[in-house]
Amino acid sequence: MSPRPLPFLKSITTVPDGPRAAAPAMPRPVVGVPEGVARQGVPTAVRPDPRPGDGRYPVAWLRISAPYGATPTATSRCLCGWDRSAIGHTRVLALIDAHTAHRGTCPLRTPQEGRAAA
Repeated sequence: MSPRPLPFLKSITTVPDGPRAAAPAMPRPVVGVPEGVARQGVPTAVRPDPRPGDGRYPVAWLRISAPYGATPTATSRCLCGWDRSAIGHTRVLALIDAHTAHRGTCPLRTPQEGRAAA
């Protein structure tokens, strides 16, 4: 079989005679340290927490929203399951009192073991 004559055109591309195998993919760039290799350089200096905890953590939250000219709302939540809400001036004031009273009766704030022992 003789080669086909090429026409007088610019940018002539050749057409393959049959299927070709795909070209292998380019290797991906390596990011980070290879596994099994020890890290070199200056170790990171880990400083202690500037504010160490004193053992206390929040247990109950009281959220009051009273925008000017609008009806006030409040929610009282505790990790023990206490979840109350109120809408209106008098009910919000009552919820604040109930939240304060719950602080003395909450099982998470007052351990039951001490009461039984006394």
